[in-house]
Amino acid sequence: ASAELGQVMVGGTVGVIVESKNPAFQVDDAVLGYLGWQQYGISSGKDLQKLPKSEQIPLSAYLGVVGMPGITAWFGLMRIGQPKPGETVVVSAASGAVGSVVGQLARSQGCRAVGIAGGQTKCDYVVQELGFDACVDYKGDHLAEALAMAAPQGIDIYFDNVGGEILDTVLEQLNAFARIPLCGRISQYNATEPYRMRNFGSFLTNRVTLQGFIVSEHLEMWSQATQELSKLVTTGELKYRESVAQGLEHAPAAFIGMLKGENLGKQLVKLF
Repeated sequence: ASAELGQVMVGGTVGVIVESKNPAFQVDDAVLGYLGWQQYGISSGKDLQKLPKSEQIPLSAYLGVVGMPGITAWFGLMRIGQPKPGETVVVSAASGAVGSVVGQLARSQGCRAVGIAGGQTKCDYVVQELGFDACVDYKGDHLAEALAMAAPQGIDIYFDNVGGEILDTVLEQLNAFARIPLCGRISQYNATEPYRMRNFGSFLTNRVTLQGFIVSEHLEMWSQATQELSKLVTTGELKYRESVAQGLEHAPAAFIGMLKGENLGKQLVKLF
């Protein structure tokens, strides 16, 4: 969604009903909506989703691992990537809310999971806590060589969150009939000049399938994805972290930090 000048900044929200004239919602019901950066929001109820209250899954997780980011990971990998046991899956922004789920789901499908992240701390987290097979630091000097060592059998699926130089580097190491779920281009969001790809020919020579997707256009899959992700979280097979800023006044700094890659897992703002 775009943000218009003078309007409330867009964003997903979870909270509880404090007053209701809609018989479908009672006071203290937990809900998910898109009411943006504000402490209180008004809704007709049409765009609100009731959330189960569970000790195993906190409400905040419905903004991350079992919410839109987790569903994005599930849909892009499972429906577009179509992983097969023994394949190698690479995901950029691997320590973030989407990438962290992609790698863990890849492992659950019998694939080799390789992350790309910025800095040793994030790479250690991805391997040691999330269970990826390897993680490459894109801030290092030899990305192509490090990626080749981490994915010695080549790359069958590349879940792309960043675009730009990293995508170009991955294109050199794709296997025939590789699949690329194209989820984001975060490296280019603030670019003043378009990135010019060197390895575009790989799409042809390796017969690559590249598909961009917007997860909100596939709402028919959300129930299945949420059920599968919730089960994995409840059993402890799907791990996650949250970076939480306290107070609405800290939301701008948290947002800018997220764009700079300062967060581990989903970046949240706790309003109260």
